[in-house]
Amino acid sequence: MSHCELVVARYREDLAWLRRVPPAIRVTVYDKGGDASGAVSLPNIGREAQTYLYHLATRYEDLADISVFCQGRPFDHVPELHTVLRQLAAGEYGVPGFRWLGFVVDHDDRTGSRLFRNWTKNPARRPLPMDTFWKELWAEPAPERCTFYLGAHFAVSRQQVRRQPRSFYEKALQISRTLPDAAHCFERCWDRVFAADGIPAAFRSRAWPVYLRPVQRLSLSWSDVENDRRLAGLI
Repeated sequence: MSHCELVVARYREDLAWLRRVPPAIRVTVYDKGGDASGAVSLPNIGREAQTYLYHLATRYEDLADISVFCQGRPFDHVPELHTVLRQLAAGEYGVPGFRWLGFVVDHDDRTGSRLFRNWTKNPARRPLPMDTFWKELWAEPAPERCTFYLGAHFAVSRQQVRRQPRSFYEKALQISRTLPDAAHCFERCWDRVFAADGIPAAFRSRAWPVYLRPVQRLSLSWSDVENDRRLAGLI
């Protein structure tokens, strides 16, 4: 059993960056592009959510102490990923349960009217089926708002994963395969999937979005984001 495992959901992205992952970290690549040597091949359905849930359901009894889940090109969302992995390998990065990775914190409502319907890759402006998703997974109506780190990247401990039975992840896996746009629903609630609350309480009364690193196009500097980073426990 590994101390830390990096789980990569890949679709034709260049994986040369994996050469810089510390040797102490086990790397598992799930490939939906059909051309990644040494990877586990999966059908191209369900985006990264189906990949993550496949790993959780099939490897439930063989999880690392800490699992880091990321997409094949993670750095747009988690530019500091290599630093995080080095710190994990050295035992310097704490993941007591669940920890979002990324630098933009935002929220969406149960129909996706804030983010999903305005997303450039959703030109039809179709609504997000969050209420249907929530009822299928948790048998209750979706909350009015989900707050999350954009990008579907996170780290989670084995103990936190096992707060849910394997059957829960098997059910979630089936939803990821059959419900349209399920991956975007999962993106908004991965902490809830693991029975965690990954958002610092101080963020819930903030103006949105919250940026945890400078963004040049928005003229944000480190001084602008320093307090938000402190609230998130990053400094």
